[in-house]
Amino acid sequence: MDEVVFRDVDVVDGSGEPSYRADVVVGGGRIVAIVKEAAAAGCQRPRARRELDAEGLVLSPGFVDMHAHSDLALLRDPDHSAKVAQGVTLEVLGQDGLSYAPVDDRTLGEVRRAIAGWNGHGDDLDLDWRSVGAYLDRLDHGFGGRGIAVNAAYLIPQGTVRALAVGWEDHPATPEELDRMRQLVAEGLEQGAVGLSSGLTYTPGMYASDAELTELCRVVAAYGGYYCPHHRSYGAGALEAYAAMVRLARESGCPLHLAHATLNFGPNKGRAGELLALLDDALAAGADISLDAYPYTPGSTTLAALLPSWAGEGGPKEILRRLADEGTAERIRHDLEVTGADGCHGVPVAWDTIEISGVGDPGLAPYVGRTVQESAELRGESAWTTARRLLVEDRLGPTILQHVGHEENVREIMRHRVHTGGSDGILQGAKPHPRAYGTFPHYLGRYVRELGVLSLEECVAHLTSRPAARLRLPDRGLVREGYRADLVLFDPATVAAGASFEHPRTLPTGIPYVLIDGRFVIEDGRRTDVMAGRAVRRTPVLGA
Repeated sequence: MDEVVFRDVDVVDGSGEPSYRADVVVGGGRIVAIVKEAAAAGCQRPRARRELDAEGLVLSPGFVDMHAHSDLALLRDPDHSAKVAQGVTLEVLGQDGLSYAPVDDRTLGEVRRAIAGWNGHGDDLDLDWRSVGAYLDRLDHGFGGRGIAVNAAYLIPQGTVRALAVGWEDHPATPEELDRMRQLVAEGLEQGAVGLSSGLTYTPGMYASDAELTELCRVVAAYGGYYCPHHRSYGAGALEAYAAMVRLARESGCPLHLAHATLNFGPNKGRAGELLALLDDALAAGADISLDAYPYTPGSTTLAALLPSWAGEGGPKEILRRLADEGTAERIRHDLEVTGADGCHGVPVAWDTIEISGVGDPGLAPYVGRTVQESAELRGESAWTTARRLLVEDRLGPTILQHVGHEENVREIMRHRVHTGGSDGILQGAKPHPRAYGTFPHYLGRYVRELGVLSLEECVAHLTSRPAARLRLPDRGLVREGYRADLVLFDPATVAAGASFEHPRTLPTGIPYVLIDGRFVIEDGRRTDVMAGRAVRRTPVLGA
């Protein structure tokens, strides 16, 4: 007898088609049977060892977080309710061009310092892997072989690859260095990565020319992967930055997935239609493009990410050295406040929009929850003096919220046919962005039920089958017989994000059941001790 049957559940199957009532049987980690309108049909109803009355609930495929920063969190926290409680069953890691494989000892130390604001320093973990394959193996065998909380796919981080092959200096790659980067990308894809990411406002990845990126994307295309860029600007020149990525994808023949696709800062208010027209033209011409976005207006990153690229040359130690020098620090200030640094997307920084969300040093906790401008006024000093102090004293560790988005852009982009959901959730800090704990129920509660921006069927498709198609996962993303039983059951009348900017770690409501591999990871609204997640390796097909 099979393990569990969900009786009289409303199935929203991920295809975008209308929902239907059914009994759904799960066993052996798969969807065994779907009996539509079972109660009305008068037929023999399926049985299982456990029967769950699911009337009033929606059953859908598990949600796929196409942009996650849980690279170390999955090895640190067996509970991981930040994502599990949202109904997330798969996260895509290795984002924004910086993560922890492939590395050598030197590069690992540099990367740990550079993205401590995203993931912590990692001092509490044994980071004993060096290759992509070894990292994925570590995920499989997390917590004494029990696995991890949710499934995880991995993008090869282009900035880490460049740090390993070229270093943190701003110069064109030599032919030998480019060959080494091609080799590293190919090896990572052979070991199970699903594609390549870039962070083109983050050092050292931003030092790569479009021609260099095109060469790496040719390798990705040959293995059937995709390219996921955080491109060169979401502020001044944002539309041209998007267009450059479309041209790069066309020239390399590589599928393109645009990371946290939005248009921020004053110059881009109301311009989402121009971006979508650009994408529609490319799609009509045969381009393979998708994007992810989160349903909030503020962004989130590290304070150090705002600095001009020249200040980051040489890596974290050199940044701190430059900040300690009065003359160089003044040059950094001028670029930030007057010129508009490339790290701040070419827009002069407005310190009253930069809120400190987390610090590594507990002694700096009073800064958290205040903008840089507010803290500066309390101290009777300039905003740059405050920002510089935080960067130096916290060793580049502070994370920030950037209040620079536009609601009309967010809504228009989420309606597009190639949109998927990605939290871009940073789990570090005392006051992280609520998107880390709330993205998926916020889509369902706010933008489906309350605002009607998307229908329920459309929204679920955006969060399930579209990501699975981009990842080329043949048995995920739909409720179909034989598919993997990564499922979420939620109440469409009550599902909502609990996380807010005031209380960003509050868990969502209205999601009583989540299954991964047919096993309950959320049951009756509570996290179980099941660790059903594993690394999702996509078998590359050379010449795909």
